Amino acid sequence: MATHSDQRITLVGLGAIGISFAALHLRFTSATVSVFDTRPDLEEHLASVLPGYVDSSDPAFSIAKLRSAGRLRICSSLEEACDNATLVQEQGPENLDFKRSIWPKVEKLVSPTTHLWSSTSGIAASLQSQAMEDRSRLLVVHPFNPPHIMPLIEIVPAPETSPAEVQFARDYFDQMGSGHRPVVIHKECPGFVGNRLAFTLLREACSLVDQEIISVKDLDVLMEASLGPRWAVQGPFKSYNMGGGAGGINAFLKNLSGTIQNVWDSTVPVNFTTTAEGVSTDPDAGWEAKIIKQTQDAYGSPNPTQFTIRDKALKQVLEIQKQM
Repeated sequence: MATHSDQRITLVGLGAIGISFAALHLRFTSATVSVFDTRPDLEEHLASVLPGYVDSSDPAFSIAKLRSAGRLRICSSLEEACDNATLVQEQGPENLDFKRSIWPKVEKLVSPTTHLWSSTSGIAASLQSQAMEDRSRLLVVHPFNPPHIMPLIEIVPAPETSPAEVQFARDYFDQMGSGHRPVVIHKECPGFVGNRLAFTLLREACSLVDQEIISVKDLDVLMEASLGPRWAVQGPFKSYNMGGGAGGINAFLKNLSGTIQNVWDSTVPVNFTTTAEGVSTDPDAGWEAKIIKQTQDAYGSPNPTQFTIRDKALKQVLEIQKQM
């Protein structure tokens, strides 16, 4: 494959995920990174946020130095951003109409060999690519937030995606040197795999709080004092394989099958408020109101200090993982 220095990366959409990806590409590759967003204050936004994502103590990573060195291009149009791009990565609104409309535009602006990635949280590439001329070029590259720190990259091809595109994406992150860990999802499904697991846990957490079995704050303490640290060093199958002792997961499932089934059967579902236009959250009614109020009472609104503390802690956990 081509080296990272050969790449000219275009990032479309510079929200939290887009800026985090910009920091990742700038920090761990020597590629040129072109960025485009329709927000009118894009340059000011990057100047205020990006330094917190890269190593701000290194003068080479100042916005001015990155731009003067040709590493960072702040573009005023999609056409400018896609000029000579070898890789286009989209982090726009989580909206199918937007994603379905942008790819035919990109396709007309780039080379037939340009790699096309969407960093959507759950919209399948096969749905996004329906208006494209060559549907084999698009795949999903889904990170966990923030991607400049969290190692996971879910590579999710559509049935039409070329195997060579899947391999390129996997090689790109494997060879980046950032410690990222790409996994290939073999079939498209809503939410892919990471978010399916996360949202399943969220659903049960919301249900338990709604039933007044536990409070929001105590549920967070429970996770942080048990499953959080355990799952940070062992996935569920590895963990429960050890939980079965010498008999492994076979013994674990046999010994606890009754308890596990009872828990599964006792799950009480929660559902978002549904309107004629689709699913929406009504913050003034139902379980949503209970969750929102307890969370706001416990933590208030997120602020930069909280993000800094979180990111520092995540880095420490990831350093421990490397020792295993």
